[in-house]
Amino acid sequence: MEYRKFDQTYVIRMERGEEITEQLKIFAEKEGVKLASVQAIGAVSEFTVGAFDTKEKKYYSNEFKGTFEITSLLGNISTKDGAFYSHLHMTAADETGRAVGGHLNRALISATCEMIVTAIPGTVDRSFSEEVGLNLFRF
Repeated sequence: MEYRKFDQTYVIRMERGEEITEQLKIFAEKEGVKLASVQAIGAVSEFTVGAFDTKEKKYYSNEFKGTFEITSLLGNISTKDGAFYSHLHMTAADETGRAVGGHLNRALISATCEMIVTAIPGTVDRSFSEEVGLNLFRF
């Protein structure tokens, strides 16, 4: 992973074989980014995304392997109990154009990942909501 900072915006290039969520955590902790918006495109060879069932209050995950282009990766960085926390969603399309997506658990880069992280001054922490079953922003 390499990156450059321009004011409050970071332009990041992740490399083949790196895992996106791990690299984002390494980056944020190194740079002290506690609150940010994240967007990315690129290519992955395998990834796991899920959907949250609001009635059961649990995630159902799906794993994909093959040739995929990231058509959209969006999300944010915040904190939970003061530590790094990311919430990312990703959609990726295979060689036929079929797209799948959901809440991103992990993604292994096959070529590159070009990511823009826009840091926001301040901190927003998260706490677990028993009612919803998720870690929600706490203001």
